[in-house]
Amino acid sequence: MKKNITNKILMVRPALFAFNEETAVNNYYQKRDNKTIQEIQNSALIEFDKMVEKLKNIGIDVKVIQDTKEPHTPDSIFPNNWFSTHYSNTVVLYPMFAENRRLERTDKILEFVKDRENLKIVDLTENEKRDRFLEGT
Repeated sequence: MKKNITNKILMVRPALFAFNEETAVNNYYQKRDNKTIQEIQNSALIEFDKMVEKLKNIGIDVKVIQDTKEPHTPDSIFPNNWFSTHYSNTVVLYPMFAENRRLERTDKILEFVKDRENLKIVDLTENEKRDRFLEGT
């Protein structure tokens, strides 16, 4: 029997997207840019809004959650690092290396995935206390 799969995604609109000092220590792909913080933020907003529009135009139901300026979470637009959803009604919460990435775990984002019947949550975040990390990507 085929499952009825809805084309629905969650995207976090950046409030202060920027270079993240805490994640740069072990993220080979993260490079410091010579642009100002405001230039980086403006570029991120333009790119974000265009992507949301493109996704909606092809029929994807996009749930946009606006990030907040406090606490400062420069990587919040990548929630796929700290959680994943699965067809089996399972949500996995991952232990994050950077402390400022842990601050991204907010109720308003978790509410998006918790509205499923018979939801199973696999919470691996306790591993952070033992310096063990397994990020979702």
